[in-house]
Amino acid sequence: MSNELIVNVTSGETRVAFLEGGVLSELMIERAHEVGIVGNIYQGKVQRVLPGMNAAFVEIGQEKAAFLYATDFSQELKEIGEDLDKDEDEDEGEGEAPAEGGEENLPDELRRYKWGGTKPIHMLLKPAQEILVQVARGPISTKGARITSHISLPGRYLVYMPTWGKIGVSKKVESYEERVRLRQTIRKIRPPQGGFILRTAAETASEEQLHQDVSFLWKLWQEILRRKENVVAPALIQPELDVALRALRDLYGAKIDRVVVDDPEEYEKIKGFIENLMPELLPSLELYPHLEPIFDRFGIESEITRALGRKVWLKSGGYLIVEQTEALTTIDVNTGRFTGKKNLEETILRNNLEAVEEIAYQMKIRNIGGIIILDFIDMEKRSNREKVYSALREALKNDRSKTTITKISEIGLIEMTRKRTRESLKGHLSQDCPYCEAKGYVKSPITVVYDIFRHLRREASSLPDKVLLSVNPSVFNLLLDVERKGLATVEKKIGKRVELKAQDNYHIEQFEVGRA
Repeated sequence: MSNELIVNVTSGETRVAFLEGGVLSELMIERAHEVGIVGNIYQGKVQRVLPGMNAAFVEIGQEKAAFLYATDFSQELKEIGEDLDKDEDEDEGEGEAPAEGGEENLPDELRRYKWGGTKPIHMLLKPAQEILVQVARGPISTKGARITSHISLPGRYLVYMPTWGKIGVSKKVESYEERVRLRQTIRKIRPPQGGFILRTAAETASEEQLHQDVSFLWKLWQEILRRKENVVAPALIQPELDVALRALRDLYGAKIDRVVVDDPEEYEKIKGFIENLMPELLPSLELYPHLEPIFDRFGIESEITRALGRKVWLKSGGYLIVEQTEALTTIDVNTGRFTGKKNLEETILRNNLEAVEEIAYQMKIRNIGGIIILDFIDMEKRSNREKVYSALREALKNDRSKTTITKISEIGLIEMTRKRTRESLKGHLSQDCPYCEAKGYVKSPITVVYDIFRHLRREASSLPDKVLLSVNPSVFNLLLDVERKGLATVEKKIGKRVELKAQDNYHIEQFEVGRA
């Protein structure tokens, strides 16, 4: 089956879903009031140096100062030189800085530097010092952004890293001959500074295509350096692409067969991007023609609702319980209604193996990061525990976020970590519930607003000419203030007049549509 990128635009919010064989694989959401900063490049100003943590706080113009570890500061490596193009395989990273702990691959004369981490932070940075940095992880909950001075500039086929000297090839490029060809080609056309990681999309790319990418990224780096000299820190130097264009760039290697967009303006923007960088994808671009909301038609809306739930049912009748906190996430596996047909051990094994696939899927859709504890149903046989562990490793192979897992214990526990790069789906779409003193969660008022917009468009044909919309006061205030323009846009599209009424006794997610 085909791979599809579905782009849904509501006033103030853009949602991008990637479907692999008709199944939701990734979900990205960006709002006009909450534009993500991961990938942005800033001229930062050191606010405070923390010798005890070997790190520093750096002002980048955000509400909270960003956090910079000494190991993420590239000054020492740049001072030595960058002609390191050994043939070790490197992970693609999809535009991220080199993974921590990669210093064992450095030559002996560089190993002691460990990407600038040998010297204490107070010998590398001083308060008020200006440095060029890139956001590696956005603000999450109470924590500010994490930044690095190992700048990475993703292109269509390559990731250019000005402070890195090696040439890496994505491990997903399996052919040895192709890996050698790609390395030799880049050595011929590389600029005088920096290194490259060849992405999965580079497989079979011609020298001319690679040269175009190298030339574009080198010119972009020179432009960044020029802008850096003409700003006062803290200042944004180079913003990352918006969510739809970023998805196209990063998922290009996944062989996108179809791109469907439901907004004419967004369609034209995406069309221009594709014409410039990936013209062969242009025939696959479509403007969605139907009145039914696009995420409803492709079954994505129901998957989002399912991903916000605490209980997730398995096809066999078993279920998962997902509990997320700021520090860690626990996923508990239960047999539920599944009774099996043979002995107890076989029933438990089948339930655990089915749970493995759903766990890997839910972690991706929910964007769960940090420490994760998986509580499988106890299995007596060591061979069965090995089967579950192997199945989990296999299920996580296609996860673009880095994961590490431990062996399953005798009581059925697996400890694992998953790289956290942005807020989880729950954190993005919900807030602490005021009705249960933060013991649970509800959708945030802005999410309810966008739900209302989609509901009005979905039911447009059956609505009266004048509509009375009754909502919770917090949603009412948003519709009158921040989202007034969005409501006007919806009224124009459905051809109906909408009057608002605040109801003090309404739950924050409750709304009613009737005749005015």
